[in-house]
Amino acid sequence: MSTNLTSGIIGLPMVGKTTIFNLLTNSNQETSNFLSGKTETITASAKVPDKRIDFLVEMYKPKKTTYAQIQFSEVPGLVRGASEGKGVGNQFLSAIRNADLLVHVVRAFENSEVPHVEEDINPLRDIETISYEVLLADMDLVEKRIQRIQAGKKLTKENAFELEVLKKCLAALEEESLISQLGLTEEERFTLKNYAFLTEKPIMLVVNIDEDQYRAGTYPGKSEVEKYAADKGIAVIEICGRMEMEISQLPEDDRELFMEDLGISEPGIDRLARAVYDYLA
Repeated sequence: MSTNLTSGIIGLPMVGKTTIFNLLTNSNQETSNFLSGKTETITASAKVPDKRIDFLVEMYKPKKTTYAQIQFSEVPGLVRGASEGKGVGNQFLSAIRNADLLVHVVRAFENSEVPHVEEDINPLRDIETISYEVLLADMDLVEKRIQRIQAGKKLTKENAFELEVLKKCLAALEEESLISQLGLTEEERFTLKNYAFLTEKPIMLVVNIDEDQYRAGTYPGKSEVEKYAADKGIAVIEICGRMEMEISQLPEDDRELFMEDLGISEPGIDRLARAVYDYLA
């Protein structure tokens, strides 16, 4: 198990990425309604909640308690056409190429004060938009490396093998398939290890819902999202970011009463942190 688990948070602008990041890492990053409001990647560590540790702490009262940690990096919102330079472009994706897992935050919540970049709520469309831009970012990387190898004066045996693997990856990406789905051999994966392709990483979908959707147990396009995730073998977690923020700001006693009223035994953000850790551990 890695001792330095890392996760990159991606998604369209104004879907609640910063809210989720703040909740996970106990940070206080400013959230913004403006598309151009943030152009830098932010990074912080999150504690992984563990009731077994809590039980032992309560019993033995140790001077120091150490929980498992995950490092989260949140990148600026990606928009349709980012691979062509729109919005902040896709240059920031390099900041999460070394992440072990991608957490894709998807908007389902309704809020007239926070306009959607595509003007309406459609989670599956948004998932496919981000997936396509990530795929194009990998394709750009592959194409440039192929060009460099072919432009070299001498083609070594190692470069020749790498070239064939890269061409295999390019063919898959052009068919909109993920590199993780290629079934590469151990030798082929080793050849590509320094590239840290985004489409080779596991992905977790976090659907950010509103309180009405939470109470109803559904959101627009839920069945389509679940089918997409099932087909891709992707985990899905629903989080009501706004409600989670309210819970986090309450005193401990009031927090338990509020959660009891909502019929939940623990904050969803705790479930998310533990799910990410379990996925990576």
